[in-house]
Parts: sequence; C-alpha cells; structure tokens
Amino acid sequence: MHSVRQLVVMLVIIAFWPVGVLAQTQSSANEIPTAALINASDVATLIQSKSEKPVILQIGSHVLFQQAHVPGSEYVGAASTSEGREQLRKRVASLPKDKFIILYCGCCPWEHCPNVKPAYSELHGMGFTNVKVMFIQNDFGKDWVEKGFPISKGD
Repeated sequence: MHSVRQLVVMLVIIAFWPVGVLAQTQSSANEIPTAALINASDVATLIQSKSEKPVILQIGSHVLFQQAHVPGSEYVGAASTSEGREQLRKRVASLPKDKFIILYCGCCPWEHCPNVKPAYSELHGMGFTNVKVMFIQNDFGKDWVEKGFPISKGD
C-alpha cells in the first residue's frame, strides 16, 4: 500500500513537472517596474530633440524592424532567444552602466510580448541603471506608425 501511494505521488509530480518548468522560463512584460517604462510619445520627442540621444534597441522581430522602426534605433535580435540576448550583451558591452538605453519590441500586445522582459532583465542584471522600456500596448503599427510618429525602414 505504501508503494502505491509513492507511485501516485511520483506520477503527479511527473505530470506537473513541465508546467513548473514552463512557468519558470516564461516572463511577462507586466513584471517590468512601472518606473522603467517610457511612453511612445516621449520617445518620439526624444528622437526629435537636439539633446543627446539614447541608445534605442529593437529587441523583437527582424522582419518587423525592416518594415518600420524608430529612426536611429538598432536591431539586436529577439530577446526571447539566447542568441538575441547574446547580441544584446555584445551591443551594450562597451557602454557606460549609466548610459540611457531604450528597449522596444512591438511584435504583439504588451501582455504577450516575449522579448521586453528578458531584455530588461538582461541589462538590469549587467548593472545598467538607466534602462527604459517603451510601453507598446497593442503593437508597433498601432501604437507608433498609426499615431504618425517618425519611422525608418530597412536595415
């Protein structure tokens, strides 16, 4: 009887193991502190001002970047992948830790974005202290392009 109970417990653990692993690997854009967010209109103002420009990094889809992106921004790779995070680390490696960096994706609605939280966490973990994430509620098309903010196309 004792071994049957152990077997049942073991089967339950095995059955729910993938759920626990998945929950640990997923991250939500909603977990980014509110103080670390910046509105699209504020980014548009920054890129059009005469002041020193922040480093603006697109950390989502390369196809979307080619179609339309924030002028002056750079594509570094989808931060939901280890390759994208490695490219991000390489890009910022020579920057001072207090450099103003803006991250954005815009691939999908904010709460479903797989890229912004990993990118933010990566930079925060590297000791960067002046990182903002552009809050894009719907997607880049609706929240930037359709609002008439400036765009660039291609690489």
